[in-house]
Order: sequence, then structure tokens, then C-alpha cells
Amino acid sequence: MIHSTAIVHTNARLGADCHIGPYCVIGEHVVLGDRCRLHSHVVLEGHTTLGSDNEVYPFASLGMKTQDLKWKGGVTRVEIGDRNVFREYVSVHSATSDGGATRVGSDNHFLANTHLAHDVQVGSRVIMSNLATLAGHVIVEDHAIIAGLAAVHQFCRIGRYAMVGGCSKLVQDVAPFMMADGNPAETRFVNKVGLERAGFEAETIAHLIKAYKTVFRSGLTLDNALARLESDLPSTPELKELIAFIRASPRGLAR
Repeated sequence: MIHSTAIVHTNARLGADCHIGPYCVIGEHVVLGDRCRLHSHVVLEGHTTLGSDNEVYPFASLGMKTQDLKWKGGVTRVEIGDRNVFREYVSVHSATSDGGATRVGSDNHFLANTHLAHDVQVGSRVIMSNLATLAGHVIVEDHAIIAGLAAVHQFCRIGRYAMVGGCSKLVQDVAPFMMADGNPAETRFVNKVGLERAGFEAETIAHLIKAYKTVFRSGLTLDNALARLESDLPSTPELKELIAFIRASPRGLAR
């Protein structure tokens, strides 16, 4: 269904059973998968691709040109997976450099007024609460939660199953399975409740709590803390992931 007031470019490609509500605008290079629903007043522009079963609420805009002043032209993209929800006034901007892409996975929930800047890479099953903001080149891994009014500095990373508290100012990375909060944000504890709800075993959570105490509360240098993790704790997939994330951190940890 395409409402009579919607403006859909003749070159845009729409999948089967899409619902395009009143006053929506869909640009020339937009591709929509099957069963996408645009409620009303939605703007999709640029080289933007959405998978199937996405739902976009009024006044959201996806695919607009980057706000980055380094923009020099070229073809940039927004690539979005399946079954995402974009609530009112969500904005997702295209990449800055020619050939670049802002990417969003599947099954994410972006609450009202959230913002995804140029070149961000968001995984799947992520929740961003109202007014949470990602600056350029931020990476958010699967199952992360970013609470309302949190602001994430450019190039930061948020690991899998991590949680960022409301009104936090995040200027360094949040390790997977951890919970960060504050201004500037610091790692406060393991995301214990989130891990329990996700079905992680009690033994795995206990190992992660020991790892948290070693890395964030022992007073050891980061290198010595990681060495102690490798020597004192079992080499589980979660601990391997935690250690690899920390070692690959260009901005350092929110400790």
C-alpha cells in the first residue's frame, strides 16, 4: 500500500507487501525489502538499503548525507538488515568517504530521537533508548544496550552484551559483558542481570566477575591484568573474547 500523498521515486525498489504511509519520501536509490512499514512522514534518501520487515515511525530519516565536514562527495551507503524498529525522529546518516557505509544489523530497537552518525557499525539485537547518540565510526556489538541520553564519542566500541547507563558520557571502550555508567563513564560491574536473562551459565558469569575484579579493581596495569586472566582463569570463549577486545582497543577502556 502506497498512500496517495507519499512521494516515491520511480527508480526506488520496493519489496512485496510494503506499507508506505502518508507524506513519506523515498529517494531514487532506496531499496526496501518485503513487508517494510513506514508509518508516515518518513524520509529515506541516498543509497540506502533496508532488508525485510523493518518498521519506521513518523519523522524518522534514514540515509541522509553525513554531517561530517570532511565530506567530499562520492557514493556512500546505509545498509540495514531485517526486523529493525526505528521509532519517532530517529536519524541514521550515511558514511563520509566515497565507498563507505553505515551498517545496522537485524532485530534492533532504536527508540525515539536516537542518532546513528556516519560510518557507525551496529550489530544485531541492540537496544538504544530515547535520545542516545552514537558519534561517527562507533562500533556497537550484538546484544548491547545503550540507555537514554547516553552519548558515545567517535571511534569508541561497545562490546557484546555490554550496557551503558543513562546520561553517560562515553569516551573510551566498554568491554563485552560489562556495565558502564557515569560522566565520563567508568566500568561499574559485570552486566550480571543481562547475562542471566540471556541464559549465560552461573559458572560463566562467575568467571567474568573474577575477570572484572582483575582488570578493573586490582590496580594492576592492563598488561599484567590480562596476563593474570590468562594464567588464573579457564580459557572459556567469553574470556577469550574479553581479552581479545581489550587488546584491540585503540582508545583504551572506560576503567
